[in-house]
Amino acid sequence: MDALHPRLLVHNFAAVFRFYDAVLPELIGASRTRGDVQGPYASWDVGAQGALMLFDRSAMAAVLGTEELPAHAPATQDRAMLVSRVGDVDAGYRLCMTHGAASVVPPTDRPDWGPTMRTAHLRDPEGHLIELQSY
Repeated sequence: MDALHPRLLVHNFAAVFRFYDAVLPELIGASRTRGDVQGPYASWDVGAQGALMLFDRSAMAAVLGTEELPAHAPATQDRAMLVSRVGDVDAGYRLCMTHGAASVVPPTDRPDWGPTMRTAHLRDPEGHLIELQSY
């Protein structure tokens, strides 16, 4: 049985799929276990545990009967973030940027969070907030 894992409901499945398929193996050692760029579903595992799943937002809306609701809410502060501990924040940041991430805050030491804490914050191609961290 998988531990709790994130499932992102995405509008531009192909772009988000390509991003995570390119960066997850190197960032966290994940391998794709299901799906392809065509969607509507894909998953990546680390060992036998689910790490990340993508599902096409319109396909989920069809299941839930919410197709008539707007696809995008008015701007709000972030409500979720994917956090990944990595061996090298700077290398992970460069990898993500190479594959289409948008920088929010470049690699930064955060001694107020912990004596050796270093983080970077990015957004995937659909705007989901990602924190890379090492400590």
